[in-house]
Amino acid sequence: MRDRVTHAHRWTSFFRQFVRHPNVVGAVAPSSRFLARKMVEGIDWESVRAIVEYGPGTGSLTEQILKKIPPHCRYIGIEFSPEFARIFRSRYPGLRLYEDSVSNVKKICEREGVSSVDCIVSGLPWASFSSDAQSHYLVAMKSVLRGEGTFVTFAYLQGLLLPAGQRFRKTLREHFDHVSTSRIVWLNLPPAFIYRCR
Repeated sequence: MRDRVTHAHRWTSFFRQFVRHPNVVGAVAPSSRFLARKMVEGIDWESVRAIVEYGPGTGSLTEQILKKIPPHCRYIGIEFSPEFARIFRSRYPGLRLYEDSVSNVKKICEREGVSSVDCIVSGLPWASFSSDAQSHYLVAMKSVLRGEGTFVTFAYLQGLLLPAGQRFRKTLREHFDHVSTSRIVWLNLPPAFIYRCR
């Protein structure tokens, strides 16, 4: 019963944050376990020694990361929303979470004694950001992501119909040598697909 209440609380908190800050949250519900599982596939976990999660929200993707992450790997989360950060900390009290902007990822990593990271996974609503913001966050990311590192994020299917979603796809190809997309994950609200970038 407690798990159900916790799950329901995460959903209502997520929806409330979406109503208040649609350009920051970007969805009416947390990512489904189907999308989260798909996102962690294809990551070479044995070689990952440091991973950063952008916008972990209520921890849907984090749950799947923790099932894969090796013992030697460092985890750092960056969450802008105080409400989501509070829920995240109560759910994962042992993980390092910074209540900050991802534009400060380099300073955060330096504070943690991490010179570079092998993987960055993101739950941010990239299509909601301006062109300048997209580029700014990606440049900041590349300051800590090692040369052969991996960036994994997702986009909503309907976002491809919008100029911002199309712009983000183009921006990714400007910043990374290899950009691939997954099949559509229909069991998500709304349906989504995954970008894997190197």
